[in-house]
Amino acid sequence: MSHQPEVPQGIDPDTPNVARMYDYVLGGKDNFAADRELAQHLIASIPDGVEALRANRRFLGRAVSHVAEQGIDQFIDLGAGLPNQGNVHEIAQRHHPDARVVYVDIDPVVIVHARALLASDQRTAAVQADMRDPGTVLASDAVARLIDFDRPVGVIFNAMLHFITDAEDPAGIVAAFTDRMAPGSHLVLSHSTLDDRPADQVQIIEAAYRNASAPMVFRDHDRVLRLFNGLELVDPGLVKVNRWHPDAEEAAASGGAWVYGGVAVK
Repeated sequence: MSHQPEVPQGIDPDTPNVARMYDYVLGGKDNFAADRELAQHLIASIPDGVEALRANRRFLGRAVSHVAEQGIDQFIDLGAGLPNQGNVHEIAQRHHPDARVVYVDIDPVVIVHARALLASDQRTAAVQADMRDPGTVLASDAVARLIDFDRPVGVIFNAMLHFITDAEDPAGIVAAFTDRMAPGSHLVLSHSTLDDRPADQVQIIEAAYRNASAPMVFRDHDRVLRLFNGLELVDPGLVKVNRWHPDAEEAAASGGAWVYGGVAVK
């Protein structure tokens, strides 16, 4: 019998939701039948699609570790998604036990679960806000309490900006945060791409996301690179996520070919 979460007020369980689909693919339990149905369709249609999501999650872990190793002990994770294995605060606090993290997501289901998970940790907070309105995020009580912009900070857009259309100005959203960053701050960014992908699978993906809770805007290498707004990328630059500081197992994996990832420093 599958787990069926309670439906908080204002939630539509019948529309596939990208955060809950991601949760399902990563082995989580906070998803509904509509999420599982569309996710299973994509899994059946795109052989390495699940691996792409997992490869992106592993990239996040390696990138946050790298940033923490540079001395960064405060992070803002935008479009954080449902809590799952290898959350940012867990990785950061391995390097800095007092590391502080603010998770931001528009989805009330995500925030309900994040707040429950984080209730006992005063160094973390979850904010329900739309990253397309950076001013609201930056003015939130949680950011004011936990983030000191006079010191370097890590800002994370992990597999999020492909839900932002060109008309919504993804580079402008990133700039609203990087403009506040102190020198030495780091930007972690990953983004889905169709570069080098089979045409039949491209059509399947684009059709599927037309019915989901958010559009999917796939961008090529140059367009993703522009989202960094001229910040200096650390080695090896903007690459497919399974090529960003991989271990031997990661280097042999295929799914990362769907996603670009990079880390830049101000």
